[in-house]
Amino acid sequence: MADLMSILSANYKAVGLTVPSNTPYVAVDPKLYQGSWSGKYANNKSFNITISNISGFRAKVHYQSDGTSKYQDVLIKDGGFRIGDTKFTLVQSGTALIKNVVTDPATGSTYLDQAYATQAT
Repeated sequence: MADLMSILSANYKAVGLTVPSNTPYVAVDPKLYQGSWSGKYANNKSFNITISNISGFRAKVHYQSDGTSKYQDVLIKDGGFRIGDTKFTLVQSGTALIKNVVTDPATGSTYLDQAYATQAT
């Protein structure tokens, strides 16, 4: 089991993601997360994230970017959550770091797309 965890840990780090935390889930301040978030990746592709219905550490999230639209119930832990291949991490009030693992359809290789999102006021 320890070998499996070290392999998973290495794979997370290879694409710039963090290893899952052992901290417990705790209720979050809904004002820090709820609402519309937007930003642009380095290739100028824009994205929007809408977070709603926050209850404790649970929320409903909608991610949109360039023809991709994902709806998902998420669990917020350690200041962030995942929706599909996208990781949302709160950096400070009103600013989040978005990391999106993208798979090239032609080659099958993956790369990490990163951008900052700002919360609409």
